[in-house]
Amino acid sequence: MFTELSKLPSVDKLLQQPDLSRLIKIHSQPLVVESCRATLAEIRQQVLGGQVAPPLEQVVMAVVARLATVICPSLQPVINATGVIIHTNLGRAMLSQRAQEAMQQVSMSYSNLEYDLQAGERGSRYVHAADLLCQLTGAEDAVVVNNNAAAVILALTVLAKNSDVLISRGQLIEIGGGFRIPDIMAQSGARLREVGTTNRTYQHDFADALSHTETGLILSVHHSNYQIIGFTTEPTLAELVEVGQKYNVPVMQDLGSGTLLDTAPFGLAHEPTIQESLAAGVDLVTASGDKLLGGPQAGLILGQATSIARLRHHPLIRALRVDKITLAALQATLLAYLENKAITEIPVWQMIAAPIAQLAQRVEAWRRAISANNMQLQIKESRSTIGGGSLPGQTLPTVALTITTDSVNDLARQLRQATPPVIARIESQQLWLDPRTVLPAQDHLLIEVLNRCSIQRVKT
Repeated sequence: MFTELSKLPSVDKLLQQPDLSRLIKIHSQPLVVESCRATLAEIRQQVLGGQVAPPLEQVVMAVVARLATVICPSLQPVINATGVIIHTNLGRAMLSQRAQEAMQQVSMSYSNLEYDLQAGERGSRYVHAADLLCQLTGAEDAVVVNNNAAAVILALTVLAKNSDVLISRGQLIEIGGGFRIPDIMAQSGARLREVGTTNRTYQHDFADALSHTETGLILSVHHSNYQIIGFTTEPTLAELVEVGQKYNVPVMQDLGSGTLLDTAPFGLAHEPTIQESLAAGVDLVTASGDKLLGGPQAGLILGQATSIARLRHHPLIRALRVDKITLAALQATLLAYLENKAITEIPVWQMIAAPIAQLAQRVEAWRRAISANNMQLQIKESRSTIGGGSLPGQTLPTVALTITTDSVNDLARQLRQATPPVIARIESQQLWLDPRTVLPAQDHLLIEVLNRCSIQRVKT
C-alpha cells in the first residue's frame, strides 16, 4: 500500500505537466493547484482502499476533468423537449429576442434607472414599466416587484396587517415550491379568515363575515394549477366587489398566470385576463411576469392609484424591488403586446399558436436526420401542456417523435448529460420528444445530440 502511495506524483510535478501548465495560463494557478490537491486526495483514498496507483498521464487527465467540472457553470441552457410550455423546473418562459436585446443593452452601459432625463434629477425605477402596464390593462397605476409571491405578501402587509383577510376555503392553494396562501398570509401579519366551504361559497358568506369581523381585505385567488369540479359555486369578482364597496373593504385578486391575451382562440379554456379583473372593479390585481405574460420573473401589481401609492412607499418594497435587467426585459415584452406582436415575438405564445402541420413537418425532419441504428423511431400524436400553474387540465394537440430502446432510462440519462442537455419525457416505456417546446433554431442541436448517444439494441 505504501509503495503504491509513493508512486503518486506531487502537486509540483503535476503543475509542470504541459496540459496543466497551459490551464494555469487560462484559469490561474490557485484554481489548478486546488484541482490537483483534490484529485490527489481522492486517488489517495482509492489506493488506501486497495487500488493500484494510476500512471502520471491518468492523474493529469483526472485533474483536467475535475477542473472542467469546477469552471462549468451549474446553470446552463437546456433543450426542453417535454412538451410542457411553461416548465417551472426549466426556467418557465423563454424571453423574446427583443427582451434579450434590451437586457444586453442596459447591462452594457449606465442607464436612467432612477434618473429623470427631463427634470435632470433623481427619478423612480418603477415608471419604466408602470405606464405600459396601465396602457395595456386600464389600471390607474402599477408597480413591479421581484416575483408574484412578493407581490402578494407586499399587498397583504400594506393593506391588511393586523386585520382579517376573507378568502374562500376553496382558494387556499399551494403551488410549486411550497408557496401556500395561509403561510404567506401569516408572514404578512394578516389574519386568515376562511369563508364558505371547499366546493361552495356564496356572496352572502362574505357579507356575513364582514358584518362581525375586523376585515382589512377580501382576497380572491385564481385556482391556477387545480380544478374543483362537480357541485361547486363561487361568487364572481363583481359580486365580491359589490360586497367590498358596501362595507368599504378593498378587494384584491391574485391571478397568478397574468395573461393579457384571451386563450380561447387557441383551443384552450378561457383564462381570466388582467384586464377583466380590473374591469370587474377590484382594487388590486397581482400576477407573474414569467408565466403566460412571457416575460422575466417579476410580480406585477396593478389597480387603484391610492392603493399602489401605499405599496410604493412601504419600506418592504426596497427588499422586493427588481433590477434594471428585469425592467428592461419586462418593458420590451410589454411593448410587443402594445404593438400587437405578442403571438409572433414572444416564445410562450409562439409555442401555443404553433400549427400542428408545422410541428409534424419538423418531427418528420428529425426522424429522417437521426441515425436509426439500434433505435425504433415513430411519429405519434400527443398532447402538449401549458404548465407553470396555468390552465390546469388544458392541453394542445401535437405530434411527437418516440424512441424505443432496451433501456429508455439510460437514453434519457445520456440526453440529460449531453451538451447541450436535452430534457424529454418517458411514457409507455418510450422516450417522447415534443417539437412544440423545442425552438426551431435548436433542431440541429437536438439531432446532433441524439446521433451522439450510445443506444442499446432496440427491442424486438
